[in-house]
Amino acid sequence: PMRVMIPPNLQEEFPAFLRDNEISYELTIPNVETIFAQERKAQTESRARAMLRRASNPTPFATADFSYYWQPTEINEYLRALATEYPNLVTLETAGQSFEGRDILVVRISTTGFDGTKPKIFVDAGIHAREWIAPMAALYLIHELVEHSADHADFLACDWIVIPSVNPDGYQFTHDSQRMWRKTRSVNQGSTCRGVDGNRNYAYLWGYDGISTNPCSDIFLGREPHSESEVQAVVNEMARDASGIRLYLSFHSYGNWLLYPWGYARVLHDNNAQLDQVGNLAAQAISTAHGRTYTVGNSAILLYPAAGASDDYAAGEHGINLSYTVELTGGGSQGFDLPPEQINTVAGEIFTGLRAYAQYVSSNF
Repeated sequence: PMRVMIPPNLQEEFPAFLRDNEISYELTIPNVETIFAQERKAQTESRARAMLRRASNPTPFATADFSYYWQPTEINEYLRALATEYPNLVTLETAGQSFEGRDILVVRISTTGFDGTKPKIFVDAGIHAREWIAPMAALYLIHELVEHSADHADFLACDWIVIPSVNPDGYQFTHDSQRMWRKTRSVNQGSTCRGVDGNRNYAYLWGYDGISTNPCSDIFLGREPHSESEVQAVVNEMARDASGIRLYLSFHSYGNWLLYPWGYARVLHDNNAQLDQVGNLAAQAISTAHGRTYTVGNSAILLYPAAGASDDYAAGEHGINLSYTVELTGGGSQGFDLPPEQINTVAGEIFTGLRAYAQYVSSNF
């Protein structure tokens, strides 16, 4: 099944084309802009209620509020507050800066100060700007591990490195201007079209397949590998800890997929059996606890080839044998992402899967 968004001038022609070719279809959203308007209204109202609650709290960022989608400034404020309040558990550093100068923060969570005695898990989120649930799921993970650390000893048998908002420029742009923006916001010389698809910009077999060399495309690979400062931030942090990283996860949306390499072509990774086994442990945990079905498999075979992605880079460049792209639950007929009141649900479901991942890593490495 595929979802297709068409412009108004094809509203008659496109369904006719499908009928003529005996392709069954269902109209799920008659007018996408009305959905975006509803989303903006729900987001504004939820955020306003959160601001009122926060105004009555003497320590406004002492805890997290997942009733709305946070913006980059709020994300960084929360992370800085956590580092101040939990100095024995959290180390906060600047991994880099975005094209427009926003700090890309990396959160390092450890009960033993990254002394090398524990396996490491690396998580990033938000490289694709329009995938709002991805940063929120990463923030939910951070919130649980830090503010409720006593409940998660199994998670904390590992050290965690989390970059919750890799592409803050694009993410802010989707809040302010163009909801479906996907790329970074860098300037492409010789073109009026901005941005690069950060998940086609990693060096491992960069440009092999599933990319575009057109700067106006949503899957533009960039002028060269790691051309984007946002990608450089992830690359540098990953290199710093690569020898100890046993699991890499990149949060995206949507689709309920746990995808693993290789993505550059329809080729199975040498570690395919373990990748499939561990992915299914996480999927089964989610299904048992919440009834949500996640499908596990090779990304190129299940979906399509896409070279230059971060999971291929982690596996190919650094030999991280457990490397996954996590495609979270989408909005269905309600839009690209779910309404803000369902953030907790989706983030809580993947948190259950992350527990299974963490238990496997701590027991086997």
